[in-house]
Amino acid sequence: MNALVALLGYLALGAVAGTMAGLFGVGGGLIIVPALVFVFGLQGVAPEVTMHLAVGTSLATIVITGASSAWGHYRRGSIHRQWFLALLPGLLLGAIAGVFVAGALSGGLLGTLFGIFVLLMAARLALGRGPRPGSQAPGRSVMALAGAVIGGVSALFGIGGGTLCVPWLIRCGATLTRAVGTSSACGVPIALFGAATFIVVGWGHPLLPAGTSGFVMWPAFLGIVLASVPFARLGVHLAHALPTRVLKLAFAALLAVVGLKFLL
Repeated sequence: MNALVALLGYLALGAVAGTMAGLFGVGGGLIIVPALVFVFGLQGVAPEVTMHLAVGTSLATIVITGASSAWGHYRRGSIHRQWFLALLPGLLLGAIAGVFVAGALSGGLLGTLFGIFVLLMAARLALGRGPRPGSQAPGRSVMALAGAVIGGVSALFGIGGGTLCVPWLIRCGATLTRAVGTSSACGVPIALFGAATFIVVGWGHPLLPAGTSGFVMWPAFLGIVLASVPFARLGVHLAHALPTRVLKLAFAALLAVVGLKFLL
């Protein structure tokens, strides 16, 4: 696969991931990671580093796309500043720890865990189960602990954090709008520290291909970022034109297929 074909493939991936993110209201990592695993396989990337490279690259793209989303929510006043600051120490430590856990796992085991996680997300979407709204936020220590769990799992699997952060904030008493807005802000430090740690952990690995810094593939990063942001707007438009329940079931089915592929 030559460089031009690879770049076109990354642009197509960014378009699909952006559309899916806008259409289904989830971070693109759930789409980007499995798609990158497939593309890296076509490029002949060593299986031992394929999963780590996909997760690290996914986090790097979320730094840009997540910052754009967070800025939009900040301008609309939908970020709960106190809760974000309470979560932040845990988010940073959790993100760094999650990367070191990923680095200690084999590519096969990391892929299996990712498959299980995706299947759990598919089941939650299909069953339509959401968090029970709360009325009072916990103390700063509990928020920091929650941030560590959210940051660790998100960095481990290369997702932005919204999958776990939004339900937690709703349980703390946030409205859906403020939960999504605050979650978007939380995703930026997770992705930034996670991607940076993936670069450090993977630096100089003998099996990495050209165009990488540690476990981040820069041509893939560029193609995905260029296409995902504008296509996210298309996804948002489609989301308002199609039935919500049909969308959730369709995405749950897609995630189930992805999860089974990783497990089998």
